[in-house]
Amino acid sequence: MTKIEDYIEVQGARVHNLKNIDVFIPREKLVVITGLSGSGKSSLAFDTIYAEGQRRYIETFSAYARQFLGGLERPDVDKIDGLSPVIAIEQKTTSKSPRSTVGTITEIYDFLRLLFARASDAYSYNTGEKMVSYSDEQIKELIINDFKGKRINILAPVVRSRKGHYRELFEQIAKQGFVKVRTDGDIQDLKKGMKLDRYKMHDIEIVIDRLVIDNTVDNDKRITETINTAMYHGDDVLMVIDQDTNEARYFSRNLMCPSSGISYPNPEPNNFSFNSPKGACPKCNGIGSLYQVNKKKIIPDDSLSIKNGALAPHGPEKNSWIFKQFEIIAQRYNFKLSDAYKDIPEDAKQMILFGGNEKFSVESKTLGVTRDYKIDFEGVANFIENQYDTAESRSLKRWAKDYMDKITCPECHGSRLRQESLYFKINNKNIADLAQTDIIELSVWFNDLHNHLSEKQLKIAEEVIKEIKTRLQFLIDVGLNYLSLNRSSKSLSGGEAQRIRLATQIGSQLVGVLYILDEPSIGLHQRDNEKLINSLISLRDIGNSVIVVEHDKEMIERADYVIDIGPKAGKHGGEIISIGTPEELKTHQTLTADYLNGTKKIEIPTKRRKGNGHAITLKGCTGNNLKNVTVSIPLGKMIGVTGVSGSGKSTLINETLYPILNAYYFNGVKRPMPYKNIDGLKYIDKVIDVNQSPIGRTPRSNPVTYTGTFSEIRSLYAKIPEAMIRGYKAGRFSFNVSGGRCETCQGGGLRVIEMNFLPDVYVECETCQGKRFNRETLEIRYKGKSISDVLDMTIDEAVTFFEHIPKIHNKLKTIKDVGLGYITLGQQSTTLSGGEAQRIKLATELSKRDTGNTFYILDEPTTGLHFEDIRVLMVVLNKLVDKGNTVLIIEHNLDVIKTVDHIIDIGYEGGKGGGQIIVEGTPEEVAKHKKSYTAQFLKKELN
Repeated sequence: MTKIEDYIEVQGARVHNLKNIDVFIPREKLVVITGLSGSGKSSLAFDTIYAEGQRRYIETFSAYARQFLGGLERPDVDKIDGLSPVIAIEQKTTSKSPRSTVGTITEIYDFLRLLFARASDAYSYNTGEKMVSYSDEQIKELIINDFKGKRINILAPVVRSRKGHYRELFEQIAKQGFVKVRTDGDIQDLKKGMKLDRYKMHDIEIVIDRLVIDNTVDNDKRITETINTAMYHGDDVLMVIDQDTNEARYFSRNLMCPSSGISYPNPEPNNFSFNSPKGACPKCNGIGSLYQVNKKKIIPDDSLSIKNGALAPHGPEKNSWIFKQFEIIAQRYNFKLSDAYKDIPEDAKQMILFGGNEKFSVESKTLGVTRDYKIDFEGVANFIENQYDTAESRSLKRWAKDYMDKITCPECHGSRLRQESLYFKINNKNIADLAQTDIIELSVWFNDLHNHLSEKQLKIAEEVIKEIKTRLQFLIDVGLNYLSLNRSSKSLSGGEAQRIRLATQIGSQLVGVLYILDEPSIGLHQRDNEKLINSLISLRDIGNSVIVVEHDKEMIERADYVIDIGPKAGKHGGEIISIGTPEELKTHQTLTADYLNGTKKIEIPTKRRKGNGHAITLKGCTGNNLKNVTVSIPLGKMIGVTGVSGSGKSTLINETLYPILNAYYFNGVKRPMPYKNIDGLKYIDKVIDVNQSPIGRTPRSNPVTYTGTFSEIRSLYAKIPEAMIRGYKAGRFSFNVSGGRCETCQGGGLRVIEMNFLPDVYVECETCQGKRFNRETLEIRYKGKSISDVLDMTIDEAVTFFEHIPKIHNKLKTIKDVGLGYITLGQQSTTLSGGEAQRIKLATELSKRDTGNTFYILDEPTTGLHFEDIRVLMVVLNKLVDKGNTVLIIEHNLDVIKTVDHIIDIGYEGGKGGGQIIVEGTPEEVAKHKKSYTAQFLKKELN
């Protein structure tokens, strides 16, 4: 063993399912931790090493500061030595805020703002002329030179194109000692009570001085004072009028348009930030989109009458204030509430939707009297908009959102910035243009930029441009050249978000840090895998230690050191079964070694399925980067959708096809991306989507509550004779509602003890000993087991325990079939790994009755899965297809791609270079294609 400093030493790790393991991890090396899904890889990397690193960092703060941070609990480990500062790059760390973009996460946008604030040219949004700004000395020189011997007026503009009568303003000007003003081009004396037409637009300037320009010393001094006074009253802008020709010229200390006189404040970085009031578009507050009321959603069927519920938000007639208002409006516009909405007069429709104030009187023919009515109505559409903007409650906001559409902001057209900010340009591009450009094109633009800047600009911008260029290069190095800086971080996949953080970290050039990454290759095509591995190697080479939790074959083979955890998953895992260099690993007798050296492999099917002859044809898709794509999806087969990252796979399937199917079969409300038409919907009868969102964010969620099995188990316990005698209903056996649960820990099984200045401690509840229920509930037993014992069983045990109860048995059996037999029924969802959570979602969908005509969409189901887990998963999916269903998988993993019946390959590149279908057909046909990147890698697999 070499010096202890060269290793991170972990002794006695017992977090989750780790079985008291000791391990030495070499420092400043690329170390891969691999093993079956659920074997304890993340428990070692994140919950032990990272958690301890974080805890030690927080320990360095004072006790006073720590009480605000909330302590971190110490992981269950005897000791960890040789730990350097730790940075974890996980998959679930991007912000879901609409204000977070690729540019803000990588900080490139911050550098761009600095660049534009210091080195851009401003242009007028009225005339397009270049803006100018002068010092007081220059203004004086210009006035003396340009108006020599002429009679001029010097004015201070105070009102520009605004309505109002301005009586108070004129009084104020008079109090300051001025005697003349220029209103709408006419110079007038100030009179008492002077005012203008309040409904017209006005321009008002104060006349500061009237003089003839000559070269005397007195004149010089007088001009200087006049300029100062005019600048003070005119907000750093003054106006000079030649009395003979009546021509006006503007001068400003700020940037100003020489002909129209509009001025911009001198630019600061926050003038280009959509998160600051100085830069954000005032209409959409810097988000780039708005919610606007959609009339069609308020009145889905205009053949109905208001009485029968034509107005969806209000429903059929009831005895309420709002319907009394509708009756008054009906009287005013001569219609009945029982008339079809489409036959109501247009004025009345306007009043119903957008409201109004008016008084009117109605003469009663029979009584001969006149009654006065007053309408003061907000309008249905306005009410919905106000609720969305101002309501405190989230459910009201959600209700309002149902009647609105998301549209691009009409003022900033999605650029998120104020009008002025968009007229600062460098080489004819404004900051929004650059933010919309793909990173690869942006990089080319910056490399050429020095040819288009003046010497002064180059001097100012040199350092900033250098920073931007290196950061863009890092993004290209991790395979993200197809993203643009304004791409919202909400729309990034887990792997993309992680690689962005990786690029940011490489950009920070830290040394001596321990980086821990969680499957960075997710969502990355084999072509870009090389780039990713090289990025990690460059992190290692500058003196960092890199630990990667990964299943990718290439990554394992390029590592310096591999730790294999197993032998199985869950309680049957948690031990180190082999450790060493990749070459040493291949000689060991483990599952990973068998797949690496080719002893075991996922077999290629001998023949491909022919399908049922029907297909769904989707025509003219143009969402995001799709180039008018038409695709035919054969039914009754397993289909793989492939292509490099960013080529348009998710846009075509998740954003276009799935919303169309979901709306058709289940009235889904998500709007699909634009397409022309779709045929063949009659050949399937339901659609099921299994995506990557987590299954539960609270410790109370677990596999049986998520799959709905727990309701069946509770109903079973409620039917036991003893429970019926006591009058227990199913709710008695729930740990989420009072009645049967232990009230001390409220059904959590644990109690939190708050320690001031120390981390909170979780202890087993002393009343129920962690069983979650009270004594009476636990007395009800089925086959000798209480409800708490059932929650502690593994899925494998429960499958045999409930074999005579088909409803429960079938659901549990599907969880076992996807390879999760080792988890317990009551395991908290928050402790499940990414691969486990996705397979639980899959099991939930698989346990529903398939009709033989069901269409399944799976988005990268191999996330977090070991080679062996993938084999188990493919067995389950093949069974589905054998029953006649269609399974469509978006995937990069070649083990899956080589086993499907039909491939749709999208490309060629990501971003603008993608969005078209390159080749379709069986894997053998696709592999022959010359240009497809997928084909190049597939060929090696098939041979």
